[in-house]
Amino acid sequence: MPPPKKLDLVPDELRERLAEVLMKRGFGDILDVTAELNSWLEERGEKLTIGKSAVGEFSKLLKNQRDAFAMAETMLADLDIEGESNMHKVLMQMIATAAFQMMQAMSEKDQDFDPKSLANLSRMLKDLMQSAGMREKLREDERRRVAQEAREAAVDDIEKAATQLGMTKDTVQGIREQVLFGGKR
Repeated sequence: MPPPKKLDLVPDELRERLAEVLMKRGFGDILDVTAELNSWLEERGEKLTIGKSAVGEFSKLLKNQRDAFAMAETMLADLDIEGESNMHKVLMQMIATAAFQMMQAMSEKDQDFDPKSLANLSRMLKDLMQSAGMREKLREDERRRVAQEAREAAVDDIEKAATQLGMTKDTVQGIREQVLFGGKR
């Protein structure tokens, strides 16, 4: 197992502070940010210094992550997945982020996409969309069932009131069919 990166040894609160500073400075100004990080470490008594290349790599990772999330949000908006459950949304974000990172990595290495990886990614997206569709159908069926139960309860109340008002059985039955089936029976 490879040794941990030096930046991984930095306390969490300082790494979070570093991320905030990098974002505020547009992921640039690496030399000054590195100097600030090392002064924070010194102030805390840490016997660790971080180089500019580690901070630059961290900055690039943060920027790529931000870009990947932005791309995922754009893809989700384009797919109109607002009505989907949080779990489906998170899964779509993860897949979109993975796709973006894969495209970015391939672009940086000036390579073509691996057909097998692309096929696997496509299959995951297809399965997820199919699952979302099935879930939506189940939700729609449940809405219809609840609405039907509400209509039946209303008809029972109407029948009782109609009977109390002295309406004939045929009139009450006609009202029942009209409410339940819209007269299409």
